[in-house]
Amino acid sequence: MANNGPGAQVARYVGAKLTRHDFPPDFIFGGATSAYQVEGAYAQDGRSLSNWDVFALQRPGKISDGSNGCVAIDNYYRFKEDVALMKKLGLDSYRFSIAWSRVLPGGRLSGGINREGIKFYNDLIDLLLAEGIEPCVTIFHFDVPQCLEEEYGGFLSPKIVQDFAEYAELCFFEFGDRVKFWVTQNEPVTFTKNGYVVGSFPPGHGSTSAQPSENNAVGFRCCRGVDTTCHGGDAGTEPYIVAHHLIIAHAVAVDIYRKNYQAVQGGKIGVTNMSGWFDPYSDAPADIEAATRAIDFMWGWFVAPIVTGDYPPVMRERVGNRLPTFTPEQAKLVKGSYDFIGMNYYTTYWAAYKPTPPGTPPTYVSDQELEFFTVRNGVPIGEQAGSEWLYIVPYGIRNLLVHTKNKYNDPIIYITENGVDEKNNRSATITTALKDDIRIKFHQDHLAFSKEAMDAGVRLKGYFVWALFDNYEWSEGYSVRFGMYYVDYVNGYTRYPKRSAIWFMNFLNKNILPRPKRQIEEIEDDNASAKRKKGR
Repeated sequence: MANNGPGAQVARYVGAKLTRHDFPPDFIFGGATSAYQVEGAYAQDGRSLSNWDVFALQRPGKISDGSNGCVAIDNYYRFKEDVALMKKLGLDSYRFSIAWSRVLPGGRLSGGINREGIKFYNDLIDLLLAEGIEPCVTIFHFDVPQCLEEEYGGFLSPKIVQDFAEYAELCFFEFGDRVKFWVTQNEPVTFTKNGYVVGSFPPGHGSTSAQPSENNAVGFRCCRGVDTTCHGGDAGTEPYIVAHHLIIAHAVAVDIYRKNYQAVQGGKIGVTNMSGWFDPYSDAPADIEAATRAIDFMWGWFVAPIVTGDYPPVMRERVGNRLPTFTPEQAKLVKGSYDFIGMNYYTTYWAAYKPTPPGTPPTYVSDQELEFFTVRNGVPIGEQAGSEWLYIVPYGIRNLLVHTKNKYNDPIIYITENGVDEKNNRSATITTALKDDIRIKFHQDHLAFSKEAMDAGVRLKGYFVWALFDNYEWSEGYSVRFGMYYVDYVNGYTRYPKRSAIWFMNFLNKNILPRPKRQIEEIEDDNASAKRKKGR
């Protein structure tokens, strides 16, 4: 494990010489969103409530600004405008998710198919293809139909596997003649940890604690808001049960696709997981082991089963009989259930050994016996972004890519999300908010380290920015902005390209980075003439 530090963040490709030409002609550059974060129209045209609708509406204290995704960025009614922006940007592919409760309001086929929902996604897919943009479709991105949560507890129950299989097959049947790029699930590790360990995602289960150290031991995409209470659950068993059902549901969906659709439709299918990179806090053997363990408990938890047929050995050793076992039939189904692995990378932490005191109730956190740090000897691991968990550490993307190649049978990999946010400064003018040079440098540097990984033999085939648009960022609500396009939430959800969008447009059109200052100023002049000059 490389013990890199802040001084190791400069790759040899960083700078004005990196261009689209440095990547293979068939390398895919895309942008990503998800249904609940952008669509809105939460109770319209036959869509039923999802777990996130109920969670955000009933427990607003769990969201840092008390908001919800009922309208989000109004993409349901603005998708044509948004696709036009993608076309102008020059995207090869657009990754979006299907809202389970929009196409199956009852959660399963027996509850009826919502043809209005099917029509919406058909219209979106057809428009993307007409504009030369490949749809990359995520089947599940955190939003479970609330009816299934109420009926049997969602992914806590093995019953979810059959319902997920029906939902996935409906997607293959309705859209697979045109969709050739499928992701079964997005970040199951985030869904599991935040929903069943921290309680910042629905159903809000886990350990009630406001201690920063416990938050830190979970990390990524974690913002507890003002309400740190958890309603029930067992953080020592539930996350492992939920993860087990997610993995089996994924494998069943892949099996259905391969047996019934892939040969005819000609697509590829995989799953997207999220992890940071972890460097040891010190050269002590215990810290070196802790960093390796952190990767296994986050990345390996969901990647090892689909590659090897079982969980990482360190998890078997530490979790014991609380970690479910795959039957021989399940292990056979799970192993190899991917054509590619999707990787969402955002940040890197230092990891140190932290022994669990005797008598501590077992949890996902205590099982790991480690602690994360973002500052060492007074020096931060990278520049902090808008979210408290996100530090900008570009070399981590290369390290995680190389680690995956070496440990998990050299898979085909897509970076399905990579991005950075800034705080939503409501007092800033739109003109000021469009000047996101930090995002330009972020993607330049991460693309440079991605290219280094490719030069080291990693079979990386694509890179999707998160996010195309400012959107509803889960437990952080609208308090941060990840988008290359600014969304004016006050004045009609108007979209404006930030400097990063202009940079990316030039990059995708094979111009040299960074884009000329004169062109940025021209776009900003156009923006200024088109918008109301009202502070945000």
